[in-house]
Amino acid sequence: MTDRHPSAAPTVVRLAEYPKAEQAEILGDGADPFGVADTGLTWLPKDVHFGIRWDGRLVAHTGLLRLPLAIDGVATEVVGVGGVAVAPDLRGRGLARAVVAGALEHARTMGPQHGLLFCRPPLVPLYRRLGWRTVEQDVHVEQPGGSVVMPLRTMWTPLREGVRWPAGEVRLLSLPM
Repeated sequence: MTDRHPSAAPTVVRLAEYPKAEQAEILGDGADPFGVADTGLTWLPKDVHFGIRWDGRLVAHTGLLRLPLAIDGVATEVVGVGGVAVAPDLRGRGLARAVVAGALEHARTMGPQHGLLFCRPPLVPLYRRLGWRTVEQDVHVEQPGGSVVMPLRTMWTPLREGVRWPAGEVRLLSLPM
């Protein structure tokens, strides 16, 4: 791939599927493409996938999954955002912003008022630039052996105008996405 820029803004498309081969197309086929294996967590696959193709190659991806959550004991749902990936040779060109924005456009049609993601600390500034906010308290997530505190940073974004993050203990009532 050359170092040329796309001639038009990247187009985000909904993907019918997101097999391992396409993930490898973006990030390579290493054992830990997202850098989170050391957390020891078990993750859920996403249900809905969005991507950007360039010259026939998938170069960016984001996945969504609707999940049960309790905040201060009050049951609700969130749209989990995960699997955000941009090909290393194309980073810094707005592809993460475009693919996440395209996915969030769809997330707004899914019902919940909040989007939620987990990320490694070095990625927090990127997501802040994309409008995400940090959940300051510990977030508990389910794992096969029981509930654990999420070791990654938890961030949220409103999916409706005027939505705020409620105060109180946060429990994701499922495996993380």
